[in-house]
Amino acid sequence: MPIELPKPIADYVAANARLDADAMLKPFAADAAFLDNGKRFEGHDQIRTLFEEKVIAVKAIFTPDAIRREDGLVVVEGPAHGDFPGSPIRFTYCFAIEADAIEAVEVTA
Repeated sequence: MPIELPKPIADYVAANARLDADAMLKPFAADAAFLDNGKRFEGHDQIRTLFEEKVIAVKAIFTPDAIRREDGLVVVEGPAHGDFPGSPIRFTYCFAIEADAIEAVEVTA
């Protein structure tokens, strides 16, 4: 049974499944921050570069299978598969959402 995600996260996950960088960016606030295994990307331009070089280039698709709320964040876990070493790898995404937009996300493997 699929899990129910808040709309901006569901929109991001659906766009990721299509490997659509424009649609992946749409749920993010203009000044959002994306922390990917310790490296910080800020704003749409930097986040787009991350998506194009580290997600779309290796066809990395995240499939969430667990969700919880923790310290005001939405924590989503699941495997990502694609054309990268070790695939699939289990990831944890910690989303901060405000005004129906992703303000920040931290991803760890």
